[in-house]
Amino acid sequence: MIRVLLVDDQPLIRSGFRALLDLEDDIEVVAEASDGSEGLALARQHLPDIALIDIQMPVVDGIEMTRRVSADPALAGVHVVILTNYGLDEYVFHALRAGAAGFLVKDIQPEDFLHSIRVAARGDALLAPSITRRLINRFVTQPLATGTGLATGLEELTNREREAVALVAQGLSNDQVADHMVISPLTAKTHINRAMTKLQVRDRAQLVVVAYESGLVTPHNSGQPRSR
Repeated sequence: MIRVLLVDDQPLIRSGFRALLDLEDDIEVVAEASDGSEGLALARQHLPDIALIDIQMPVVDGIEMTRRVSADPALAGVHVVILTNYGLDEYVFHALRAGAAGFLVKDIQPEDFLHSIRVAARGDALLAPSITRRLINRFVTQPLATGTGLATGLEELTNREREAVALVAQGLSNDQVADHMVISPLTAKTHINRAMTKLQVRDRAQLVVVAYESGLVTPHNSGQPRSR
C-alpha cells in the first residue's frame, strides 16, 4: 500500500486529489495538512511513502518543508513531490535543490497523476530527460550555490560511475546511458545507484544538481566528466 500525505492550503485541491487517490486499491491518503509546519508534524507521525506538497503555502512553504524533510533522518523514506501551478519555475528549481524527488503540475491528467505517484513510491525521480535539460539551462543562466570544489564523496566514484553521472546530468535516461557506455541497462542502473549512495543523494534529481554544483560537469561541457 502506498501511503500519501497531502499538504496544500487549498481545501478544494486537497479534496480533489484525495477523491482521486481514494479510488485506488493500492494507495491510501493517511493525512492532510494546510501548511508545511502541520505537514511536517504529520509526516513524522505517519511516515508516508509520498508527501505531496504545495510549493506556496502560509507559515512554512513547500520549499522549507522539503528542506526539513530531507534533513530529518527519521523521514529518509519519504519521497517529496512538489505540486505547482506553473511548471518548472524558480520555486520548483529551489525545491529540487532542497531535496524534492520531482514535481507535478496541478492540472495534470488523472491517469498521469496516479502513474506519477506510483513512480515516486518506487523511489524513481519524477524528472524526465526534457526536464533535466531545462534544469541544465538554469545552471547556464544563474550562479551556482557552490560552483567550486567537489561534493563530498565525489572522489570515491569510479571512472564508470562518474561517466554515468555525467550522462544523467546531460539528460539521458538509463537506457540511453547504457547505450552510450555500451553496457546493459541493469549495469547502468547499478552505476547510477552506487553513485547516488556515495554522493548521499536521494534520487536522480539530486544527482543532476550535485553533478553541476560540484563541477563534475559544466553546462558548456555536459556529458563529459571533469578529470580529477
